[in-house]
Amino acid sequence: MARTFLRTSDVDRAMEAIRDAFYANRLAVLERPERFDAEFDVLDCGDGLTVGNLSCGVDVAVRCEELGSYHVNVPFGAAIGWRQASRPTRATAPGRAAVLGPVGPVDANRWPGGARVVALKIERSLLERRVEELTGRPPRGPLALEPEMDLTTGRGHGWARLVDTLLGELHDDARLLQHPMVAAPLRDAVLNGLLLTAGHRYRDQLDVPAGKLRPAPVKRAMDAMRSHPEHPFTTTELAAEARVGVRWLQEAFGRYVGMPPMTYLRTLRLERAHAELLAADPDTTTVGHVAYRWGFGHLGRFAGQYRAKYGVVPSHTLGRQLPR
Repeated sequence: MARTFLRTSDVDRAMEAIRDAFYANRLAVLERPERFDAEFDVLDCGDGLTVGNLSCGVDVAVRCEELGSYHVNVPFGAAIGWRQASRPTRATAPGRAAVLGPVGPVDANRWPGGARVVALKIERSLLERRVEELTGRPPRGPLALEPEMDLTTGRGHGWARLVDTLLGELHDDARLLQHPMVAAPLRDAVLNGLLLTAGHRYRDQLDVPAGKLRPAPVKRAMDAMRSHPEHPFTTTELAAEARVGVRWLQEAFGRYVGMPPMTYLRTLRLERAHAELLAADPDTTTVGHVAYRWGFGHLGRFAGQYRAKYGVVPSHTLGRQLPR
């Protein structure tokens, strides 16, 4: 994560800083240019997410050309009016957030000098890929996000607290978010929180029990294992099935399934073996036959894992009848 701190009374320098961190822009001071005093604190979180804490000290007008990214502005101190493309101007008051799409220029005809803005830039590919990961299919075109969010209650309030956590990293010398074990989950939480808070056509699909909500690559790997649990999968083969890297798959399984992929595969195999042992005829079936059928090459290891899961040895289950 990279931090940038800027204090300047030079309008051109301020425009350059906004361009470097966010978008090409034109900034005009509306009154008392001698008091222009921009303060821009920006955190590049990596992977397409940028957050900034911005103020100008006097009333200004800003025009940003085609954004190309999703963007959220949270004003503090005073309302700010925004307009994107040909849509009507909306005045976003403190306690609310303006939500802007990737298509079309954005105008703030008057950004009051007493207003500070927390700005989040989310690259289009990042947010749309997250929708695909969570729903299993890519969105058709840019997400049509509702233009405002309430941050005072419910999910909006919780999402705003996540953003505050990111902002806190701007001045935290400990830099906990430098560690990928912390940074990646927090970025995911900010993206997921935005998708669960802002209005859009996919919201209902995302608003399901957490246990059913898993990224598409995880689902592909799980489907492959469920279809053929007896197959001698390796983590590399499962990553190829999921169309992601091995490390991504391992981290995603830990986050969304709660166990590594090979542990999930072993659990599936034990469940299938358990069901077959319950239904089998002990006169014609052996524990070894069932174990080998479901991919267990070592009978003693199978017996130990089976007992750890079901509390009995496999031979105790063999011959019991399934409940009807």
